[in-house]
Order: sequence, then C-alpha cells, then structure tokens
Amino acid sequence: MSLVLYTNPMSRGRIVRWMLEEVAAPYEVQSLPFGEAMKSASYLAINPMGKVPALVHNGTVITECAAICAYLAETFPQAGLHPQADAERGAYYRWMFFAAGPLEAAVSNRSLGFDVTPDKQRTVGYGSYEAVMDTLEMAVSTTPFIAGERFTAADVYIGSHIMWGLQFGTVEKRPAFESYVAQLTQRPAHLRATELDDALLATRG
Repeated sequence: MSLVLYTNPMSRGRIVRWMLEEVAAPYEVQSLPFGEAMKSASYLAINPMGKVPALVHNGTVITECAAICAYLAETFPQAGLHPQADAERGAYYRWMFFAAGPLEAAVSNRSLGFDVTPDKQRTVGYGSYEAVMDTLEMAVSTTPFIAGERFTAADVYIGSHIMWGLQFGTVEKRPAFESYVAQLTQRPAHLRATELDDALLATRG
C-alpha cells in the first residue's frame, strides 16, 4: 500500500495530516513550497489546481479536504471514523458538505471584506455569514460530536474549520464553538499531527 500526502505545513494539508494520524495508516509526506513547485508540470499532473493538499493512494488521486477525509474513513473502516447508523450517516454528510460549501464560502468572503447585502442573500447559497454561524452553533450543540455520540471524520474536517476560524478571527468566538473544539484538540492523533506539521514548518525556516 502506498499513501502519499502532498502538503505544506501552512495549508489545509494540516486537516489531512490529522485525518491520516486518526486512521493510523503509514504514509509518506511530500512538502511543497508555495509558488513554482505547486505549479510545476509534475504536480499539476496530480492536482491541476496547483494547490495542496492532495493524497495519492495506490495511484488514485484525491483532492479537496472533505473528500479526502471521507475517502480515508471509508478506506480504513477499522478506524471507526465512518458513520454507521442511518441518523449518524445523515448528519455526517449533511455537516461535512455544509462545511465544504456554505461555511467555507461565508468565511472566505467575510475575510476578503465581502458581505452579501440583504437583497442578494437569497441568490447566495449560504445566505449570510450570520445565518451560517447560527447554523454551525446549532450543529455543534445538538450532540457531543457532529454526527452524534461518536467522533467521526466529519469532526476532523469541521473541527479544523472552527479551530482556524477562532484562531484567525474568521469564526465568531462563541462558547459552543470553544467547547466543541476543546475536546478535539486533546485527541492523541491531533496532537501528533500538530507536532509533525509544526516540526516541518520549523525546517522550512
């Protein structure tokens, strides 16, 4: 088996590193600097977007963090990170795609200084930043983890969004968010992934 993660320690690749540590499968890391390396012909053959992360599993290329998390959960079922019961499965996919769609778009637009005016909110998938924050708060407050009583790959993905948002001020500081991520940051796999990426970042100067 071959698992290769193409990443940069200052990128969303940290999400995938955490997920790989959760599934506990051996993997190789190819760290790419921003700029020419990500736009090289050899890397564009892997990800035509010229962005990281990308994961190559036995020759199969997976990009987009949500897709990679879901793929790894299904590929390594022994890790127990894939939903099981119907209700759990529904919440898992609902909130995974909510984070990849409305949450990502709303946070990105807000950080770029773009706010949707009330008369245009119905034409935008996420409506408004405020609606997204309220919905996200409800999602993390209903059950201990995003899909129910168990930690799943959806918590890796959504938890990462909230962690970074709180750190950089793109997600509002609400007690529900802080409580939710507090339990995630203490997971052994998250601690290992953070240590590995921080060490990689240190070597890049």
